Amino acid sequence: MATDINSLATSSSYGTATTTANENVGEDKSILGKDDFLKLLLVELQHQDPTSPQDSDKILQQTSELASLEASTNTNKALESLSTSMSSSSQFSAIGTIGKMADMGTDSVILEDGTPIEFGIYFPDALQSGEIKIKNKQGITVDTISISDLEKGTNSFEWDGRDKNGNAFEDGYYSIDASYSTHSGEVKEARFGLYPVEAVRFNGGEAEVRLGTSYVPLSSVKEIYNPS
Repeated sequence: MATDINSLATSSSYGTATTTANENVGEDKSILGKDDFLKLLLVELQHQDPTSPQDSDKILQQTSELASLEASTNTNKALESLSTSMSSSSQFSAIGTIGKMADMGTDSVILEDGTPIEFGIYFPDALQSGEIKIKNKQGITVDTISISDLEKGTNSFEWDGRDKNGNAFEDGYYSIDASYSTHSGEVKEARFGLYPVEAVRFNGGEAEVRLGTSYVPLSSVKEIYNPS
């Protein structure tokens, strides 16, 4: 009697799972790969009844199934290779941002319960004197911070979030920008949220760039460009 490949597959899967259950509990032996399929096809041909051989249509069907399985395996390998390549390309692109300017797309900080806010502003030049302006959402300057004799780079500041009488300003967004004079007398501007990319690190596969005094996800950066 001809041996059907489906019954062999069921028997083989059951026997394999029973035999190796104590050897490797964590390995799933219920899924047949292309090599297992080919072995079962050969076993079927070896055990068929010489007086009643398998018809050619069934052999062709099984060969077609084997070819489809091979194609599917090759496709999966190609997709895995493509995914790895794209990941490497993305990481290389992130490293290429070092030294460029990154714009966070906002110049505002959030004031909550009058809690002092620490922030950094990048100055592309050493400055002699200047002023930081803090404006509410209507664009009205509500407070100022005088600055002088600062080096080129990111400088840290703190805003107490209170007026001259010690009263806390209303909670919400406040924009921060600065105007300053260099030692050569040039008048320039700077603002919160615009920094050079100083370093890149990868956290859980996600690229993070160092802007000012902290790391932020590269995906949150709105624009990256070469400094003028």
